Amino acid sequence: MLFALTCIDKPGALQTRLDNRPAHLDFLNASGKVVFAGPFIADDKPTGSLVVIDVADRAEAEAFAAADPYAKAGLFSDVTIREWRKVIG
Repeated sequence: MLFALTCIDKPGALQTRLDNRPAHLDFLNASGKVVFAGPFIADDKPTGSLVVIDVADRAEAEAFAAADPYAKAGLFSDVTIREWRKVIG
């Protein structure tokens, strides 16, 4: 199943994002579950993340989101997990 993780950074947390970016990228790349991922941008700065993952169920999606180094570092003010279905592309 595909799940879209929409993660919004806390205001003023750019340094937290920068400090944890290498671990975050290693986590995503090593997981074998990421379909695509990337940051939301405002004023040329990252403000959150969109990560689409392919996992067995919602519980696995929630566990994945919680294990992300960005989440562990407290970067996000909000994380929304939604089942997603690819139709085009």
